[in-house]
Parts: sequence; structure tokens; C-alpha cells
Amino acid sequence: MPSPADDGFFALLSELALNLYATWNHSADELWARLDPELWELTHNPWVVLQTTSRTRVEAAKADTAFRDRLAELVEQQHVNAVAAGWFHTVFPASPLTSVAYFSLEYLLSEALPIYSGGLGNVAGDQLKAAHDLRVPVVGVGLLYQQGYFRQHIDKDGKQEALYPFNDPGQLPVMPVRQPGGEWLRIPIALPGIKLWIRTWQVQVGFVRLYLLDTNDPANPPEYRGITAELYGGGPEVRISQEQVLGMAGWRLLQALHIRPEVCHLNEGHAAFVVIERARSFMGETQQNFDAALAATRAGNIFTTHTPVEAGFDRFAPDLMERHFRRYAEVGLSISFRDFLALGRDNPDDDAEPFSMANLALRGSGAVNAVSRLHGEVSRRIFRKLFPRWPAHEVPIGHITNGVHMPTWDSPEADELWTRLCGKNRWCGPEVNLEPGIAKVQPADVWSMRNRARKTLVDYVRQRLARQLAGHGAPSAEIRNATRIFDPHFLTIGFARRFATYKRPNLLLSDPARLLSILTSEHRPVQLILAGKAHPDDRAGQALIEEWIHFVRLTAARSRAVFLSDYDVHMTEHLVQGVDLWLNTPRRPWEACGTSGMKVLVNGGLNLSELDGWWAEAYTPEVGWAIGDGAEHGDSPAWDALEAKQLYDLLENDVIPAFYERDAEGIPTRWVKLMKASMTRLTPNFAANRSVRQYTEQHYVPAAGAYGKRAAQSGAEGAAIARWRHELEVNWGRIRFGSFSVTPGQDQHRFEVEVWLGELSPADVQVELYADPVPGFPAARLPMTPAPEGPPASAHLYSAAAPAARPPSHYTPRIIPRREGVSVPLECPLILWYR
Repeated sequence: MPSPADDGFFALLSELALNLYATWNHSADELWARLDPELWELTHNPWVVLQTTSRTRVEAAKADTAFRDRLAELVEQQHVNAVAAGWFHTVFPASPLTSVAYFSLEYLLSEALPIYSGGLGNVAGDQLKAAHDLRVPVVGVGLLYQQGYFRQHIDKDGKQEALYPFNDPGQLPVMPVRQPGGEWLRIPIALPGIKLWIRTWQVQVGFVRLYLLDTNDPANPPEYRGITAELYGGGPEVRISQEQVLGMAGWRLLQALHIRPEVCHLNEGHAAFVVIERARSFMGETQQNFDAALAATRAGNIFTTHTPVEAGFDRFAPDLMERHFRRYAEVGLSISFRDFLALGRDNPDDDAEPFSMANLALRGSGAVNAVSRLHGEVSRRIFRKLFPRWPAHEVPIGHITNGVHMPTWDSPEADELWTRLCGKNRWCGPEVNLEPGIAKVQPADVWSMRNRARKTLVDYVRQRLARQLAGHGAPSAEIRNATRIFDPHFLTIGFARRFATYKRPNLLLSDPARLLSILTSEHRPVQLILAGKAHPDDRAGQALIEEWIHFVRLTAARSRAVFLSDYDVHMTEHLVQGVDLWLNTPRRPWEACGTSGMKVLVNGGLNLSELDGWWAEAYTPEVGWAIGDGAEHGDSPAWDALEAKQLYDLLENDVIPAFYERDAEGIPTRWVKLMKASMTRLTPNFAANRSVRQYTEQHYVPAAGAYGKRAAQSGAEGAAIARWRHELEVNWGRIRFGSFSVTPGQDQHRFEVEVWLGELSPADVQVELYADPVPGFPAARLPMTPAPEGPPASAHLYSAAAPAARPPSHYTPRIIPRREGVSVPLECPLILWYR
């Protein structure tokens, strides 16, 4: 690596290279390409380019006035961004929120930092970027993997091989976290029989800082240094250790840096141990017991679940939990190990039941959300067992639909169009109506943008495929043919994602002859780009990849279809920017949200998808196409066949004609109309700045206020809530209903019920009338009012009136806990029904 120049030129380059802001606004791309165009094209890693390029090239750039001025301008822009006020400060000028700690096992931020696998990391990375744009005070916590997620190689027989190249921290845009005296900050935690030392790193994401932890410390024994070797690798022992590092060491890292977040956001249950460690830390600060500490701190915890099937949650066997947590529970928390396990079990009395990280996250949080409207319904079904006798729709899980960071995924052509019509800062403030801007654009301009982006994609596919074939040792003629594959004027469809059976990546391949006819049509040809990985242990998923590769290689489709290996961020950018149509065929409801199709919106791409995840709430016939009937059919082969036919029919009879039917100027007017509607209606609604605004307004700010109240005066309110809940649990079995009467009326019905509360006070409970949702009537909850006094002395008489429009037989009295500021049933799921 060249030595820094005396005048700080190299220091400015380093500062620019180590801030990932430039990787998504692409303002510095020209500088890195100037230093080493080939290395930049292959890696898109500014830090690698800077460390690898020769002193001669650096000195030449330093001597170039235009280069020097541009560098100074970009660094100054970063300095301004770091202190500039934004949406958050404007909307919440006196907020109790000063810091949100965002915990995630993976982050997709840049190809330069390969610590991601797929959708979960995509959401985490895009939310950090949106937090920068909106100036929401977020700090990220994650793991730095020595190898990360596997890289994919497809051999000559079409089989996937998993490769694990080493992530050299010296080649990544990360820096060690230093203490004031210059010492590298290392965090110790206890694992069975050993003190584990964890190194800490920092990544600058605009004005947001991401802290990463790794166990590859020379002080650790070899078998422990590899705990953070692979993302989603190893068995239960490795996974539980990784999650201890994330949650427990992550919280201790923040404490060591004197970062005191009011809010912890758990991006999936992997981070749930932070719930326990945060409570333990609070115990030490306030001398409260564990129950009081958890009651105080959970108000500041938010749990986002991304999992559509219960089997997807991490669960650990009791004996594994005992090795890792018995001493921690009994000494660190002063509770029994059995009570500790109860936090993660469905049934606390079942000693054989595994410990669920999702249960722990839910029981330790003040708010829980799913990642799409449909996923909210699915999640309420999954977690209903933790809220026995509560109606499914009252299970306390809401939803905030995911969004993607549009500035990361837009093409230069799309960015130019959006900027001209809607302004450069369109994603950095409150929600605005972008429709008038896009409505003004001429169809020819929109179509020109699409044509240029498609041509760029075709050029990329040719280069990538040629390189892929060369790596396989293909004949030179085949490699030359790859450089001429595809036509920049043909309808181009993209399908790229993880290959798993529930995603049905081969639904389009159900009838190979019919697909081949579609692709090779003489008058309306179609070209198809496929990419994706299957987990190394997923043999069925790997078999799906082989089927596609054999189809591409062994049929006439080889000139119209390609499978590009090693799906990564760089490839994703090219695909979502260039394809005309994004295809998605998961089995409903197993796609919790899905974000790949959102990325094409800003670029004028259209979607054809199953009515699942985000598309179930986004789809209308004016913005794209859908398959399915909006119902769940399991893994029925007959239904798969029906949907495959529906997919082929849509392509042949609607999608392809819409693309190729042109007006006198050569513009596909119906296609462009769909493009403009999709861009204006969907892009703002499925952008990460919208989802981060919702998290801030609905969760972060309220949670900060709630935590502040419970934590005040050494956690006095948290302790009071813990006592209140204990009293309820002890006395709940003693409360009962007495007589219940209904007096029908012309305008309203009058209800009265007797309630025996035993040792409890009317202030501790809410007696109410409840009616289930039925056709013609929504669910209803009507509070019942206690009479000032009434016989018998041990009973309370409650009454309420309901509109006569609804039959009185719909209503049933019930009793639920009540306390101001407490979320029921999330924090106290007790309930008693009249019958």
C-alpha cells in the first residue's frame, strides 16, 4: 500500500474509501476507476483499490487538479452530511430518543463487505442507509465473518460447489475500535469453560456507525476463533455461540463505548440474548431484581420477525442451554435456570422442550412486528400458542412492510430521470406525492431509459458469462459466442433468489417445451436471466439449480437463457436495473415479504409474482401481473401445475404482447403505462425511507419514552409493573363471573354482569364486552363500567351498552389485565371469558 502523502492526499482518499456512503451514491466511482479500472470493475471495493494501486498511480492522481478538487469536494460533502440535520430532527425536535441499537446477524451494505446472505441482510443494510438519509440516530451491531456466506461455483456438470474465501479484515472497509489510549477494544464473555475474547471493528455508513464483532483473536483457542468464521455455518454449538456474541457482547460493546440506547431493535430472533444482557446490566445499575429489570428494559426493545414458518426459528436443546446459561442465570441474573428456560418455551413445565430464540425475543420486547401485512397474519398464527384463549387477530404482532433503499438500487438512467422530475433529495424527507412529477414525463423518455438500462444489462451478461465459461475451461468458440448472447431489444426477464423448494424456482420450468417456445419465438422473443444459490446442505435446492442449467445447456434455449453463477450484490444491481420483468413464484404464504421485486420499481421494471409477501398488498392490474388466488394451498402438486399454466398463459397472452405492441413511434404504450403507474404508486410505498419513518414514528420514539418512564428513579415503575403482574398471576385463578343479563332495546342493548375479583382491585383489570368479527360486523371491544357500589359486598356489577344494529348474542363478557403504559396481552397474556 502506498505511503500517505505529506499533504494528506492519501488520508483524504482513505477517509473516502472507508465510508460506505460513496458506494451507494456512486459519486466517487470515477475516482476509483481512475486509480485501477480493472480492479475496480472486478471488486467495487474502494479500500482494496486504494491499498493495491501503485504509488505511481496515486502520485499521478495527486498531480491531477481535477482529481484533487473532486476528492476534496466529496470529502467535504461527507463532513457536511455527518452533522446536517434531517427529517428526524425536523419532526422530532425534542424527542426522548437519542440512540437506537440495531442488532442483526447479517448486513448487506456493499460487495466490499461480504457479511450477508440474503433478504435479512438486505433489509438490515438498507435500513441503516435509510437511517442515514433521514438522520435517525441508529447504531448497528453485527458480526465480522472470516469467511462470510459461501461463494458459488457451478461445475461442468451443473452442480453447485460451495467456496469459502477468507475475508481479510485488512482488505475490508473496517477499522479496529480503539480505546482512548489506543488499545484495541476487546470484549470478554464467558462460554462453557473459557473466557472468550471478542475483537471489535467499526464501519462508517454515512453518518451511521456499524460495529462488528469477531472471535478470531489470538488469545482464543483455535476451535473458538472460528465461531465467527461462517454466516449460517456450523451446528447448534456454533450458532448459540454466535448469538451470544451478537447479543451479549454486542450490548457490552455499547456499554464500553458509553453508548446508551433507549431502544434496541432485534432484526430477527438471533439477537434475543441482548434482552437478557440488557436486563442484567440494568440490575447492576439499579439493584433491582431480574423481573423488575426486564419489565423496565423490555419497553425499549423491538422485535421484528422475518420468519413465515415456525421451523425457521432457532431452537436450542435444554442440555446445550444448560452448559451455556445455568451459571449465567443463577449467578448473573439470580433466577433459577428453570425460570430462565421458561422465557424461551411454549410450555414452561415441559422440561424436554427446546429453547426458542423467537419466544425470548417476544417475551423481552415491548413491541413486535412482522414484515408485511400477510406475514402479520401468519405470525399471529405462529405465536398464538403464547396467548392462549386470545382471539388470533388480537395476538400482539403488527406489521411494517419492508422497503428497499432506492438510491442503492437505481440505475444511472433512472436516477437522472427521477432527479429531473422529483429532485435529488426525494428519498430523504417526509412522504411526498411523486406522481405529478412522473406523470409529466413523456412516454418516449421513459422508454428510452428502459432501453438504455437493458442494453447495459446485456453488456454485463455477456462479460459475466464469458468470464464464467472461461473459468470452466470452455472452448474459445463458446466463449466468443457468449460475448454475442442476447439482444438489447428483446423482452428480458429476471429470476434471481435463493433456490429452495418453497420458492418454487422451477415453476417456470414445469413445461420445458412450452417455455422453449416462449423464449425462441421468431416474432416476439424473450430472454431469461437466472441466478441464485442453494444452501450447501439443501440438496433439493441444489437439484433445482441443476435442472435449470441442464435446460439452458442442452436445449435451443442456450441463446435465450443464462444461469449466472455466484449471485452477489454487484450482479443484483445489474439485474434489477436492467430487466423489464421480475419474476417471483414462492408458495404462499412462505415469502414473509421479499424485497428483490421492490428493487426493480425505481428502474421502471415490472413484476409478475405470486400473491405473497409484499406483492399481496402491492398488486393491482394497473401495476403488473399476479398468479395465484390469494389463498393457501400447501405444497399441492395439482395447485403448482395450475399456477404454472396460469404463469405461461399470462406470459403468452398478456405480458409479451404488452411489450411488443408498439405505436407509430415504436413505443409500447400499454407497457409504458404500466411502468409509470408502478413507478409512481409503488416506488415510494416500498422504499426503505418509508419503512424507517414508520419504525421511528410507531416504535422508536414511543419506545424511548416508555423506557424512560420505566427506568426513571432506578427503575421504580419497572419494579411496580413486575409486582402488579405477580399479583395478577397469583390471584387470577380466584376471579370469576356471576350472573349475566341482557336487556334488548330499539337503539341499544344493555348488558350487566357480576364479577368477583378476590384480592384484586377493579383498577387492575378491564371488564369488557367482546364480539368476534363476522360477515357484516368487525371485531368489537366495549369497556364495561363498574357500579360505584352494589350487593353482594364481594361482587362488582359491571355494565355497558351496545348498538342494537348488532345482535346481542354476538357479545361475550371477558376480563383482561389493565395498567397504564403496559401492553396487554404482550406483557401479560391472562384472560378470563364468561363462557
